[in-house]
Amino acid sequence: MNTEMILLLIVGLIVGGFLGAIIRAKSSGSKLANAEREAALIVETAKKEADTIRKEAEIQSKDVVFKAKADWEDEVREARKELLSQEKRLVQKEENLDRKAIQVDEKDQEMARREQSLIDRDRNLQKRTDEVDALIVEQRTKLEMVSGLTSDEAKRQLMTSMESEARHDAAKMIRQIEDEAKESADKKAKKILSLTIQRYAGDYVAEKTINSVALPNDEMKGRIIGREGRNIRAIEAATGIDLIIDDTPEAVIISGFNPVRREVARLALERLITDGRIHPSRIEEVVKKAEQEVDATIREAGEQATFDVGVHGIHPEIVKLVGRLRYRTSYGQNVLQHSLEVSFLCGIMAAELGIDIKQAKRAGLLHDIGKAVDHEIEGSHAVIGADLARKHGESSEIVHAIGAHHEDEKPETILAVLVQAADALSGARPGARREMLETYVKRLADLERIGTSFNGVTSCYAIQAGREVRVMVSSEVVSDDYSHVLAKDIARKIENEMTYPGQIRVNVIRETRATDYAK
Repeated sequence: MNTEMILLLIVGLIVGGFLGAIIRAKSSGSKLANAEREAALIVETAKKEADTIRKEAEIQSKDVVFKAKADWEDEVREARKELLSQEKRLVQKEENLDRKAIQVDEKDQEMARREQSLIDRDRNLQKRTDEVDALIVEQRTKLEMVSGLTSDEAKRQLMTSMESEARHDAAKMIRQIEDEAKESADKKAKKILSLTIQRYAGDYVAEKTINSVALPNDEMKGRIIGREGRNIRAIEAATGIDLIIDDTPEAVIISGFNPVRREVARLALERLITDGRIHPSRIEEVVKKAEQEVDATIREAGEQATFDVGVHGIHPEIVKLVGRLRYRTSYGQNVLQHSLEVSFLCGIMAAELGIDIKQAKRAGLLHDIGKAVDHEIEGSHAVIGADLARKHGESSEIVHAIGAHHEDEKPETILAVLVQAADALSGARPGARREMLETYVKRLADLERIGTSFNGVTSCYAIQAGREVRVMVSSEVVSDDYSHVLAKDIARKIENEMTYPGQIRVNVIRETRATDYAK
């Protein structure tokens, strides 16, 4: 289409030129012949050029058509190749699917064969199980006939044997665990306790149930007794104590188990002796003043105790209870001195362990405050003390340490264990406490009775003033491993059945003796 337009344009130009020449020829007659020749020449030239251009255009068009045809053939060839490749892949997939289908069929057949085989085996197994059960019943019957034991009796014997083995294994494990723990804990505990005892040096004075008041002369005894004994009766009625006036020269004995009342009576009697006016009305007046002075002394003693141990912020009522411990004894030991001693011991051990020293001292000082009122309130002094501490705003750690220092509660903190240890150190050391002879003898007898109540024990001895029990056992009945279990059982029974200060060590001794005779 482009070639034709070019040709028409060329022809138009030639014709135009020709017409222009004719017009010029007409205008110029003389040049007509030349113009005609030139026009013919131009037309001929134009035709030749047009033919050349047309041929070139035809060649170019053929080249374009050939190139387009070649491109189209290439695209068709590539498409055909892709189709052949896809067809080949499809054929391969079909072949793979056919093979997989064949394999699935074969597997189904194999599974069916195996399932049938399992069914057959299950039947055979059930059959054999029935046969084995029958044989077991038959053999059990024969064994019962031979041994003379029923199955239940044999089970009991087997269980007894297994229980013995289990106890033996448990004893071995306990012994191993204890040995491993003692390697590290025993040395450290002994070191801390020894350092604590070495660093603490506390004075101790045993309290008594009597006081002695010195008289200026023996004539004062008659004035104290008064006419028909009215003065001595007034003193005893006002103070609640007993006055013993005997042949002791220049002395009057004040007897009573309440130390506060003894102190009031002592102060009042000394004031009366100094004043010289001894009659019932004066006695009552002096006794009231003595009571006020003792109350002030109690408060000062509590404040001094808190100052000595370095704890502050204690409720005034608790401070007063601490002061009352000055006139309270336990097994002959002054409870306030004991509390101070426990406080210092707790502080020293807390410093060794790296915990709060002030809190440890506070717990040690307050651990026995229940003893200040235990004669007025029913219950254990540890529980009473914990309730009082809780009521007056002490922390839960302090309350727990007070309540757990005699195992009324299970110790769950380091502070509670420290208070227990310090209380044992203060109360169980030699000379700290005194007991009546009958109570002491009975406690030793009970210790030996508990030790000999166990199977395999040949003899038991309470030694070291009742702080140690030595148990001798038979080597045929008690093994080395079981001796550890026996020691724990004896200690647990002592804890459950007896009350005692400090702690008691239980030693189980097992020895094997071989005897023969030379003839």
